[in-house]
Amino acid sequence: MIGYLRKAARLFHPGSKRTIILPLDHGLSEGNIPGLEDLGSLLRGVQHLPTQGVILHKGMVMAHAGEIRLDQSLIVHLSAGTRHGLPSYNKALVCSVQEALRLGADMVSMHINIGNDLEDRMLSDLGACVEEAHQLGLPLLAMIYARGGQIVNENDPSLVAHSIRIGAELGADVVKVPYCGNNQSFGRAIASCPVPVVMSGGPRSGDFKSFLRSVRETLDVGVAGMCIGRNVFQQENPAKALEEICNLVHGKG
Repeated sequence: MIGYLRKAARLFHPGSKRTIILPLDHGLSEGNIPGLEDLGSLLRGVQHLPTQGVILHKGMVMAHAGEIRLDQSLIVHLSAGTRHGLPSYNKALVCSVQEALRLGADMVSMHINIGNDLEDRMLSDLGACVEEAHQLGLPLLAMIYARGGQIVNENDPSLVAHSIRIGAELGADVVKVPYCGNNQSFGRAIASCPVPVVMSGGPRSGDFKSFLRSVRETLDVGVAGMCIGRNVFQQENPAKALEEICNLVHGKG
């Protein structure tokens, strides 16, 4: 088996065949947001739970790599933009695949937005990074959203389905998208994708039980796991919230 495929396979729990990824890259785009003020404490507080991957920007890898379990995939995020930028949906490369590899990455990730005037450059970046990552034996997780001047509703089922297809067409090893709220459309898009699709957690939900219902709905239509940040680290008890998600995803809930 090709090296990057072996690493991608290790992202999935051997029992449930699903994955839970904890994205902690929000500080670059949002600043010192609640829940991420003390990243070390957060990582130590959830270390005992069966999560399969953690996403960090390179500086936080340098500071906190020792707090990520050896059986977890370290996913280094390659792209970024801040909420202050014009346009706010722009994502530029801020880390190379080679640098991520030197930092010990098991996988790399990047975020692109479609439906805007910078779509062509972000698509080009994704295509180039997939090739470079595979050349160096690393899988790539593509986070794809419909955001920008041409988008009215970024959770439109047809746009989410198109985002999934883009990840597949450009060779990503895992595709992360938001849940569109339409089981049939989401299920068809997942079924037509040759690589695993994981659901984005989105903004913090004020009703965590309702959020868990959406997790269960997506699992029922074939999603391969969850990539949840704010609905973990911005909950009152992040470890308890993540434990409930783990129980659902890995078959105990």
